[in-house]
Amino acid sequence: MVSQRRARAVTALRSALEASLLQWSIVATVFVAAAGVIIGLLAGSMSIVFDGLFSVVDAAVTVLTLIVARLLASEGNHRFQYGYWHLEPLVMALNSSILIFVCGYAFLNAVMGLMSGGQTPAFGIGIVYAVVVGASCFFMVFYLKARNERIESELIGLEIQGWLMAGVITLALLLAFCGGLLLKGTPWQWVVPYVDPAVLALLAPVLLLAPLQTARQAFGEIFLITSKAVHIEIKDAVAAVLARHGFHDFQSYAVEVGRARFIEVSILVPPDMPARPVAEFDEIRHEVGNALGGIGPELWLTIMFTGDPELV
Repeated sequence: MVSQRRARAVTALRSALEASLLQWSIVATVFVAAAGVIIGLLAGSMSIVFDGLFSVVDAAVTVLTLIVARLLASEGNHRFQYGYWHLEPLVMALNSSILIFVCGYAFLNAVMGLMSGGQTPAFGIGIVYAVVVGASCFFMVFYLKARNERIESELIGLEIQGWLMAGVITLALLLAFCGGLLLKGTPWQWVVPYVDPAVLALLAPVLLLAPLQTARQAFGEIFLITSKAVHIEIKDAVAAVLARHGFHDFQSYAVEVGRARFIEVSILVPPDMPARPVAEFDEIRHEVGNALGGIGPELWLTIMFTGDPELV
């Protein structure tokens, strides 16, 4: 009981730090989003507007992520008796799906811009924007990464991924705008109108990779798909504990949803095994729980002992 209370306290502390980091991320994201949309329109740059819209979407989803992070710290109620763990992959799926849509839309806009002859943005304003926003993005990456080492939150990891993507965008914009500025007044000046849409056309497919990977993981958890690695890890851990107590036939079922693990173990009791006190079975359960990473609010462990092979 003491270990469970300690585990719940650690989870609450982790969620509080997680919420604090998300709040800082929201403030910074709103700043970047506003700067991107306003300066992009003033400079006449599709790439900067895309950068701003990317941040607008990120800010909206981060607010939703913050709400979920606070829910995860609670213990659920009569309607959500297993807690709110299932919301974490839903948020990740929503975030990644929106980013995939934004990247696809940006790529189509870039292709249309190239086909229509491109446009020449105000490179000077764009360079100032890229320097300030790029520095802000990479600062947030290092800040969140350092803080997340303590809690290893997937939600904060998603934020780090978003800031890194935004930083890469602005870095590419900086290089492209500097190149476009240098090309002015040279025989290659005809290339200048194509710089902005070309950069956008190159960036959009590259940025698709991260949200696609996140979407794959999130939808795998939503559809309760258990990876082979997780199945083997759990089976080996349970087998080692049960073998020490004379149990050799069992079946395990497991699924990961967000940071929670739901594990069910059915153990076949040999017919010649003498009767044991309930306290001994409780001790076996504790050993199995510790072998699976420790008993706490993030582990839902159900163990059944039976003498009927058909129930295993």
